[in-house]
Amino acid sequence: MNKKPNLKDVAKVAGVSAITVSRVLSNPDKVSEKLRTKVEQAVHEIGYIRNHAASALASRRSGVIAVIIPSLSNIVFNDVLQGIYSAVKQHHLQVVLGDCHYSPLEEEKLIATLLSQSPEGFILTGTDQTDYARKLLQQSGIPIVQLMELSDCPIDMNIGFSHFNAGVDITNHLLQKGYRKLGFLGARMDTRTQQRLAGFKKAIADFKQPCQSYVVTTTQSSSIRLGGQLLQAVMAESQGQCDAVFCCNDDLALGALFETKRMNLKVPADIAICGFNDLEASALVEPAITSVASPRYEMGQQAVELLMTASGKDKTHKPPIDVGYRIVERAST
Repeated sequence: MNKKPNLKDVAKVAGVSAITVSRVLSNPDKVSEKLRTKVEQAVHEIGYIRNHAASALASRRSGVIAVIIPSLSNIVFNDVLQGIYSAVKQHHLQVVLGDCHYSPLEEEKLIATLLSQSPEGFILTGTDQTDYARKLLQQSGIPIVQLMELSDCPIDMNIGFSHFNAGVDITNHLLQKGYRKLGFLGARMDTRTQQRLAGFKKAIADFKQPCQSYVVTTTQSSSIRLGGQLLQAVMAESQGQCDAVFCCNDDLALGALFETKRMNLKVPADIAICGFNDLEASALVEPAITSVASPRYEMGQQAVELLMTASGKDKTHKPPIDVGYRIVERAST
């Protein structure tokens, strides 16, 4: 069996000291390009695999950040991840990724596991971690960023937008268009969806003219097919009177749109449809779907930059960053 290459082997091939190799691998941005290239070529030539655990013990730097998202299959979080990965490249870091499947207890276990790998920072989706998870993170001594929504009491740093306010504004958009019998279609009912529903209810309650509302929700995972089923349900509950629906995401909105064709309903003449997240497909269907857009890619980038700033000399407290949202009006309303 061939011997596993070590740091000294890399140094020998590169013609430099082992200490120099270690410095290049730990801080590649702090050495000359010529030296970095020489060491990288030696690493590739002999197939050296760095022992990150040993390096972390020696340098107190692991070279990784931990990230937990609720779903790898949800394109909404893919946008955030693309922003994160684009930013970490500039800092020569790697990402250790976990998928908690929308489960707070699964997230808690993942947090404990990922913290044991000594990440330099942690990015989490949402602000509804369990008390024990919050305790683990607060005691970790590393910078933490919670993103996608805003919190009055973040663990450390926070970047996102108000889903409640977005729910209010998209509902008011429908009311201002003259719709008076509004439905809310919700799936999975995680905290961000619940905030959107609360915004919907607030806008209805504050409206000065008579109007009716219908709420149809399920804990099932969101899908286009489910959107059609929920539209059927709200039309049945309203005895066919519902004239606009606010769908908690664009998957449901797409399903609702397809279902209107089967039900011989014209959009927006018979019923208006709004979504949330502004996925690409929403702009491509006919009629195109009105939705709420947020800068998810930029949120991912900014989360990494916040971690890097906090791990440096700047230890000042940073208030939550509101990235905002916008209503993208299209033909469906």
